Amino acid sequence: MDVASAKLIGAGLATMALAGVGIGLGMLFSSFLAGALRNPSAAQRIFPNMMLGFALTESVALFALVIAFIILFVPV
Repeated sequence: MDVASAKLIGAGLATMALAGVGIGLGMLFSSFLAGALRNPSAAQRIFPNMMLGFALTESVALFALVIAFIILFVPV
């Protein structure tokens, strides 16, 4: 196998984490919305935790992209 094709396959596999991040963000916001609609007075207390969860979930996507770019653009 050629090194260039192996790098492309590796970068593609590294970006598969983005699908999990999309699912995680959808679940995060749907849970927040369901909780806020059931108990609107608790929405202000839940919001900071939701933003923390959003930031941590989004950081996984950024790490996956950084790894994919490292695989693609760092010479062997």
